[in-house]
Amino acid sequence: MNIQNDEYGEFYAGYIVRCYERPLMELLVTGRENVISLIEPVSEEESFYRYDTGKWSVKEVLGHMIDTERIFSFRALALARGEKPELPGYDHNQYVIEADFNRHSLKNLVQQYRLVREATMALFSNFSEEELLRKGRVNQSGFSVRGLGYVIAGHELHHISILKEYYLPGINQS
Repeated sequence: MNIQNDEYGEFYAGYIVRCYERPLMELLVTGRENVISLIEPVSEEESFYRYDTGKWSVKEVLGHMIDTERIFSFRALALARGEKPELPGYDHNQYVIEADFNRHSLKNLVQQYRLVREATMALFSNFSEEELLRKGRVNQSGFSVRGLGYVIAGHELHHISILKEYYLPGINQS
């Protein structure tokens, strides 16, 4: 991977370190497999599970992952195409509230996840080396296109870990 510190904002270092210098496409493929294998066995009823008051449901976690991947993919496309103005941040909590992911079936959210991941993989597989290294400003931080891809993968690994540690044990006890 050899990603440099100037290819992502400091806030995202925790996501980058989860990628263990593996190739981005490998992370995206294995991430897809891991998310689907974790989520598909969850029943519709179980998908409303929250491990504590004020925490997101399983559906909301998955919806947040989908929205975040869409946003970071757009950011990567914008930087790859030479966007000069700084791209804004977004309030992930407000997005979850506004999206009302609990009104969707879990099956629908899994389908959305699959489609978004396919689009992300197609996007990143078609960037040239030059495009992957292009840099710009996103939410007051410097990023490369490649750095944004690794944030997508690392963010997903972060949420896979949370699902395994906090959600699945509670679901399996009920």
